[in-house]
Amino acid sequence: MNLLALQRDMRAWLTAEDQDAALRQGDGAIAGLSVHINNYRGQLVSCLGASFPYTRLWLGEAEFDGAVATHIDKVPPSSWTLDAYARDFPATLRWIYSSEPEVYDLAWLELALSEAFVARDAKGIGPADIVDVDWDHITLRFTPALDVTKIITNAPAIWAAFATGEPLPAATLLSEAAAILVWRNGLVPHFRSIDQIEEQALLWARAGMSFAALCDAMVSAWGEEKGITQAGTYLRQWIDDGLIIELLPDA
Repeated sequence: MNLLALQRDMRAWLTAEDQDAALRQGDGAIAGLSVHINNYRGQLVSCLGASFPYTRLWLGEAEFDGAVATHIDKVPPSSWTLDAYARDFPATLRWIYSSEPEVYDLAWLELALSEAFVARDAKGIGPADIVDVDWDHITLRFTPALDVTKIITNAPAIWAAFATGEPLPAATLLSEAAAILVWRNGLVPHFRSIDQIEEQALLWARAGMSFAALCDAMVSAWGEEKGITQAGTYLRQWIDDGLIIELLPDA
């Protein structure tokens, strides 16, 4: 048996306990291979438990471990690093707990904060960097640690209660659609809830819309005075948060 065939059989055994794959290793191989599968699953369980501590507390250990077992059976690792295995777990939780959307929102937030912490370093611009800028011909470049998604529950409040030791709020649906913004400033991950208007403005700007075009879009939505004021407010907030790392002159 060549190395590639051996690797394929080992993967088939670890991910599906394929008996034929095990038998191809020899008559007495299953006992030894069982040690490998226990180690394999144990590593994945530990990875997900460490990546989602608040989600585990929210669900309870038995519920969380059941969801982990389901995920391991459905989603084998696909990356060379174990750290990447956590990335698909929120989607599994959304499928399992479709009637409890706060579970997905909370897991997404935990994952995003972890991803922000290990994202590539980038320093945000400061007040000195915006002096004499021609804003009519500028595109904003954002930190690689930035992530944003829509949320429909009070999961950020649940996360904050776990982090501070305050009493946990009951899970509730938001009265109107919102989004959550996650990033890292310096060495510290942050998040804040944002409304749909700021979310859309941020997505446009991050996709490469010039600041002038962003202002035009805000004017179309809000009228000239309020639109320009709102665009300026967002710009100031994004700079204060450390989201913008460079001002790129339009080509």
